[in-house]
Amino acid sequence: MATSLQDALSWRRRGQRRRRLRSFRLQVMLLVGALLAGMLLAQGAYLNHRKAEIIADQMGQRALAVAVSVAAIPEVIAAFDRADPSAIIQPIAERIRRETGARYVVVGDRQGIRLAHPLPERLGLPMVGGDNDRALVHGESYVSEATGSLGEAIRGKTPVVDGQGHIVGIVSVGFMLDRVAMDVGRYTGLSWALVALMVVLGFAGAYGLSRHLKKVILGLEPHEIARLAMEKEAILQSIHEGILAINREGRITLVNQQARRFLGLPDERQVLGEPVQEVVPNSRLLEVLERGEQQFDQQMWLGDHPVVVNRVPVRYDGQIEGAVATFRSRREIVELSQALSQASRDVDMLRAQAHEFSNKLYTIAGLLQLERVREALALIHQESAQQQARMSFLRDHVADPVLSGTLLGKLTRARELGVTLEIDPDSSLGAPLTATGQEVLMSVIGNLLDNACDAALQKGGQGGDGESGEGARVRLFFTDLGEQLLIEVEDNGPGVPAERAATIFEEGFSTKPGKHRGIGLALVARLCRQHGGEITLEESELGGAAFTAVLDKSLCQAPAASDPPVDSTRRRR
Repeated sequence: MATSLQDALSWRRRGQRRRRLRSFRLQVMLLVGALLAGMLLAQGAYLNHRKAEIIADQMGQRALAVAVSVAAIPEVIAAFDRADPSAIIQPIAERIRRETGARYVVVGDRQGIRLAHPLPERLGLPMVGGDNDRALVHGESYVSEATGSLGEAIRGKTPVVDGQGHIVGIVSVGFMLDRVAMDVGRYTGLSWALVALMVVLGFAGAYGLSRHLKKVILGLEPHEIARLAMEKEAILQSIHEGILAINREGRITLVNQQARRFLGLPDERQVLGEPVQEVVPNSRLLEVLERGEQQFDQQMWLGDHPVVVNRVPVRYDGQIEGAVATFRSRREIVELSQALSQASRDVDMLRAQAHEFSNKLYTIAGLLQLERVREALALIHQESAQQQARMSFLRDHVADPVLSGTLLGKLTRARELGVTLEIDPDSSLGAPLTATGQEVLMSVIGNLLDNACDAALQKGGQGGDGESGEGARVRLFFTDLGEQLLIEVEDNGPGVPAERAATIFEEGFSTKPGKHRGIGLALVARLCRQHGGEITLEESELGGAAFTAVLDKSLCQAPAASDPPVDSTRRRR
């Protein structure tokens, strides 16, 4: 067990070391530091090599200059005609050697025999090096490196020429290479110290740079950034909303798959970097860039698609760096809204029916317990006849099944509330509705009936002075006669005061207490205006308010030839 624990700890430590070695900050520091150190070392080596060459060349030129000076001394030239030239040349050569710091000053005759040398015992011996011919034969002055009797040296050699221009001897002045190396090391040592300092400073700067970069990328490693980028791309491409983003110059930087579908673009490379005004002229993203204002739930068209758009600016350090628009298909929203509305209506209808039929079941059960079978059967037949009558009327007078379901649900809901909801027997809708027409009529009729039931309960439901002293009553009439759809809803409620008639269709205005009121009538008025109609308020024959909504008949579609005929008996109030 202990061995297993030790192995696990060792494996963990190795993993930590590997992670440290792979860390972005360490990699940046090593990369930048190594690059800078390599550059500095290469530059230092080159400069120091050049400096060594220059120093060696200067030493050779110095040796040659001394040699030329010695060869030009008249006493030295004249001494070659004497029987013992060394007696004159040796003192002169030694004095010059000491004054110039040369390792040796050697003078030889035409045969290369030494006439002057730092070591007197070597006078009269041949010069060593084997490179005297250039001076003695060709009369050249030159610098050479060779190993002489005193060691390896840089030497300057020049011929000694008498007054008639004849070569009578040679002068060789040398500086030892070890001294040259010492001089080179002295001059280049400081340079290497500076290079070492710059390398240290370079690694320190690389460390600071790596820390700054790590902070800028939020402490993430490159593989983590890559993973986040791939995840972000996958999310953007898979979500159901279209996304379009631009930079501060108004050029497109992002367009996801759903947005390309709306725009009809097979490849995002066709639009990336393009001005947004050329691709989506009505995007209004440039307004967001200029004003920095957010825009939510705005409607627009992208190609043939009606969409709902949200636009927000992208800010960084208080500055607007771009803007993003997200949009979703309005058709899909409408379809979802219809499905939810239908489900809500079904639930309301089922709840109302369950409540209503539970009471009637209790009544039937009581009658059976009292052995009043005839009365129980009559109640059952009465309920069945009423339900069949409603369904038969809607089937014969309303061609659209969605509207029929809405009306059936409202009838059931009204009965649950204790409101008598009457549908005028002359009502008729002979043509089915379009998808938009279903949505509009559900909203218009539903809101008008809900408001009418609430108003009727305020007065008629309390035994007030309705038209006939009855309870809460609501009457509905609709027809598609002519070029328009007509919907009329009346109630026997308290009505609308004359001073409020002008503001009742404004959003937020309501005569009922509580929050979230004043929405239904404003929505109905807006839908009527959007679809070529209007809504008006009059006094009802029942004693309350009468709302008349007029809509364009384009919300209906022509019935198919195979559709059953609908009762054409209509009226216009």
